[in-house]
Amino acid sequence: MKPVIGVTPDFNAGNRQEWGGKEPTYFLRARYIRAIEALGGLPVILPLVTDSRSRRCLLQGIDGLLLTGSGPDLSPALYGERQQYRFPVVAEQRSDFELSLIRFALRDSIPTLAICGGMQTMNVACGGSLYQDISSQVSEAIPHRQTPPATRVSHSVSVTTGSLLRRIVQRSRMQVNSSHHQSVKMVGPVLIASAVAPDGIVEAIEHPTHRFFLGLQWHPEFLFERHLAHRRLFQAFLRAASKPRLRTPPAILKKKS
Repeated sequence: MKPVIGVTPDFNAGNRQEWGGKEPTYFLRARYIRAIEALGGLPVILPLVTDSRSRRCLLQGIDGLLLTGSGPDLSPALYGERQQYRFPVVAEQRSDFELSLIRFALRDSIPTLAICGGMQTMNVACGGSLYQDISSQVSEAIPHRQTPPATRVSHSVSVTTGSLLRRIVQRSRMQVNSSHHQSVKMVGPVLIASAVAPDGIVEAIEHPTHRFFLGLQWHPEFLFERHLAHRRLFQAFLRAASKPRLRTPPAILKKKS
């Protein structure tokens, strides 16, 4: 049986003309689905249900959770800040849904891969915060919004020794693409940083004892077909999702010492 991977869609609440205009609309870039399907998973797109019981039912029907990127930003109010810059904000329906699913997935030991904005949501769900705009808040930052297509890599990241990410990619440094203006500021207390860019920006986070709970700031779904390290990320995620679900001990939710 192929592992069933629940994929979160983006959502237009009625104010994005390019995606449904005034009619509330789900939408999702096909590249996420392609990566899961091409490497042996069965992707299903998750509806943004609103009540807790329905969300738990969705998670019971999948083997792994993939959190996708988003054009708009998480509301800074979700990590205790006021909005300092005039960027669009993620629809509340999506942010509330994803924050809830991440916490359930952490508690229930569901393999979880979070990409770009998904990684930022993962960090906030676990008590962390974000730089609202890297170029405005981080001195001497390298460009994190590359000009070349996302199918090309643009900068390196250093991978933390002993991390899940290091075990997966089997290298201490790797090349990634980059298309974000926000990033992790304070890493969530239960998480660790598992990759950083040359300017110190956190590029990957993970839970140190969860069997697979990994966030990536870059977009491996653009790169997996031509780059082995990025293909290994999806392969490791699908392997974790193929194993029987474990009962996670309560200690997984405690802050790291």
